[in-house]
Amino acid sequence: MIAASRYSLRRAASHLVRAAAATTTPSPSSCSSRFYSATSSLNDRIVVAVGGNALQRRGERLTIENMLKAAADMAPTIAALAQEHELVLTHGNGPQVGELALERSAATFDVLGAESMGQIGYVLAQALSSAGCQSAPIICQVVVDPQHEAFRDPSKFVGPIYGAKEATALGQSLGWAMKPDGEYFRRVVPSPPPLEILQVEAIRTLLEQSPDILPIACGGGGIPVSRIPSNPRTLTGVEAVIDKDRCGAKLANELDADGYIILTDGGGIWQNFGKPDAREMKRASPEYLL
Repeated sequence: MIAASRYSLRRAASHLVRAAAATTTPSPSSCSSRFYSATSSLNDRIVVAVGGNALQRRGERLTIENMLKAAADMAPTIAALAQEHELVLTHGNGPQVGELALERSAATFDVLGAESMGQIGYVLAQALSSAGCQSAPIICQVVVDPQHEAFRDPSKFVGPIYGAKEATALGQSLGWAMKPDGEYFRRVVPSPPPLEILQVEAIRTLLEQSPDILPIACGGGGIPVSRIPSNPRTLTGVEAVIDKDRCGAKLANELDADGYIILTDGGGIWQNFGKPDAREMKRASPEYLL
């Protein structure tokens, strides 16, 4: 069973370290399959995913100042975990990439995703440095299938929240797809699953050869790209936003990580989130969550 903890980012450090120690004991198979660098004395390898909404509190303006403040709140948590474990940090970008799309309507989402990755990577790196943790943001491209069914049913929330009337007006005037997000509405864009993380070997090398540097990778789920069928080595951008949780899970698997932790701005995992019968799940089986 999986326990869904209730804690905020500000108070998460001690809870997170204890949870990681309790849930990431390496299995014999993982120990035998993963190469451990002789230069690293750290324990388990853990991928930590920080939600884009964790860098922008609901109801606050999306500004660099507010992002820096939120990052400073969470940085001691990440730094404490990095002292004991081999860590990779990934992050979401839903609010940030949506805000960039409002400012630059002519830009495609692969380009906007790259911009948000650099923006958030900088904010996190600055906050982590202040907490005594050196990091290296890595721009990551992630291959997707441009013919996937996700393009027929957009589901990834981006940008700010809107009331029902404003959402309807924006949908009609700009052609946006809008869906409920709790009691509000937000724009949704296609979110195909990640197939291949192109920079995964660079991330692995950094982990194994420079254990004192924390990689920040696959931000916003990575930059969505596809391969040209007639020349698979040639890449082209895809108009989509990959879900950071799915990409983080793939990254954890490809790095043979011992644990995967997701931090959000919510208090836990909710059934029927945003509906009158919503309830927090204290415990849930992996089968139910899948």
